[in-house]
Amino acid sequence: MPAKILIVDDEPAQQQLLRYNIEKAGYDTLLADNGKDALLIIEEVNPDLIILDWMIPEASGIDVCRELRSRPETRLLPILMISARGEEGDRALGLDSGADDYITKPFSPREMVSRIKALLRRSRPTLLQDKLEFQGLELNPETMRVTRNGDNIHLGAREFKLLSILIERPERVFSRDQLLDLVWGHGVYVEERTVDVHMSRLRRALNKRSDGGPDRPDMIRTVRGAGYGLTKKY
Repeated sequence: MPAKILIVDDEPAQQQLLRYNIEKAGYDTLLADNGKDALLIIEEVNPDLIILDWMIPEASGIDVCRELRSRPETRLLPILMISARGEEGDRALGLDSGADDYITKPFSPREMVSRIKALLRRSRPTLLQDKLEFQGLELNPETMRVTRNGDNIHLGAREFKLLSILIERPERVFSRDQLLDLVWGHGVYVEERTVDVHMSRLRRALNKRSDGGPDRPDMIRTVRGAGYGLTKKY
């Protein structure tokens, strides 16, 4: 599942240059040429990273950045701001507004891709690694294969996405609202109970042995009133 990257830039040539090089690096891209459309796309699609030009119509990159940082569901969304403004004060303003990184024009496509990888490495390690491991559990994002102690685990698409999120940060507890936004997308109406149903399916799949032996210890931690996480204390 390639990372989805939203490119927000009102210059067609710059937009297409970014798109070409980012897709060449193996990522999916989305396009917006103004701040208003960018915010709508983010609500609908929930991208993994945003490349945000400072000087865009409708709402500036600074305004978009501040708006995203004010929303709980996008507070941690990686933002790479691009601008022709290279003064120290401009860079400071961009970063203080909530951008995770700031790059001045002109820049090389190779440097842009390197910065994208660095941001994704910090925010969504699953998107870059061949596989993730935790307590005998292995998940391969590219092949969507999951094993536990060498035993194949068969998961539906929702259960796989839930596990991908949990295994990225073992021991962290994710609320039902957070899981709904990350798996189903922000703005999609799904009852919180749906998370419980899919988490129960995930738990059964992880614990069941293919040889018919007794169930494995439960590695999904349920925190009443808080949410779910993976734990090594079982």
